Amino acid sequence: MESQLGLIEQSFDLRYSGWVREALNELPDSFTITDPCISGHPIVFASNGFLKIFGYSKDEVIGRNGRMFQGPKTNRRSVMEIREAVREEKAIQISLLNYRKDGTPFWMLFHMCPVFSKEDGRVIHFLGVQVPIPRRPKRSVSTVVGNIGNLCENGARAREGMFRCCRREVCSDTVLELGRGSALDSVSSPDDREIDINEPCETSELEKQKANAAVSNVLSVLTHYSELTGKLVCGKRCCLSGTGLLGSSLNISLGRIKQSFVLSDPRLPDMPIVYASDTFLELTGYARHEVLGHNCRFLSGLDTDPATQFQIKEYIRTEQPCTVRILNYRKDRTPFWNLLHISPVRNASGKVAYFVGVQIDDSCKNQEEHGLSPQRRQLSVVGAVKVAVRSLSMGASSS
Repeated sequence: MESQLGLIEQSFDLRYSGWVREALNELPDSFTITDPCISGHPIVFASNGFLKIFGYSKDEVIGRNGRMFQGPKTNRRSVMEIREAVREEKAIQISLLNYRKDGTPFWMLFHMCPVFSKEDGRVIHFLGVQVPIPRRPKRSVSTVVGNIGNLCENGARAREGMFRCCRREVCSDTVLELGRGSALDSVSSPDDREIDINEPCETSELEKQKANAAVSNVLSVLTHYSELTGKLVCGKRCCLSGTGLLGSSLNISLGRIKQSFVLSDPRLPDMPIVYASDTFLELTGYARHEVLGHNCRFLSGLDTDPATQFQIKEYIRTEQPCTVRILNYRKDRTPFWNLLHISPVRNASGKVAYFVGVQIDDSCKNQEEHGLSPQRRQLSVVGAVKVAVRSLSMGASSS
């Protein structure tokens, strides 16, 4: 858990200058920022406006997935549309029923968009803005008149009763037409109110404008504070070079695999690492930005056997799996014996898309985990990676 919190802090600290959180909290909007590169796609920032609307504290939200705000009446199709937008790394604006901490449901306009690295075009964050939608019961004035008439002794007194009710409760025909005011509530049944919660609320242009303005404000702050570190971000993908960029959906799928492994792209010069698991970072002591884009040879050192390195290169050249025992070095230069398994990962068309390397510290006394031998653990990781890559490529080819 501590390592996860460290990654969440790095998600901001390594990308933006130190004042970014204070600047974001000065914005009045409700929004969250999530990191698809961290296992579980957690929230790494939640605005004060968001915490106020949902009733949670910051500690209760940071590190959690946005699904915690869904409930029994949240539309599953809407959730799937959001997940699809994450997979395709595109923006989405959708009405969604969410739940506060005390369990009360409310409708909101949810606007989510990716935040790109200006350097290489990777999606580094997703920004989600929440704009509450006021309850607007879809009842005509004639329905209201009819309900009030049922409360009166006869039709002749219905009009008088309606005006008296309006004067006492809302004193405005305009409010009646908007579906607001307690005059409507006084004539609606519990069943009517339940329908209001279940049925999607219509989003007005005002709420759409609020969402767009909030997105623009947040992106402006992120852009400014990324310029101060030299690691610029932007709201649109500015760089399309590099076929090794992993999509957010694949990042999320790989993040569920709780073992030490890396993914390298043989289509790019020097076959750089394009994905590194959290467990790999813990094993080696490196931060993610120190690993991505580099060849695995940075783990080698003075006493690493050149013959073993050559053996690995040959297996990669012939696109064959292999298992070797090689002396590697952590960031602090302490050595460890790495039981390394390398295997090609093919896409749906049968071509090698990546090579996966699974590492096990061979110096650990207890090599068994959940009753599985190191070899079986490595093969299970390879299998899970292949499923994730093939599923994604099949989905892309069918879309």
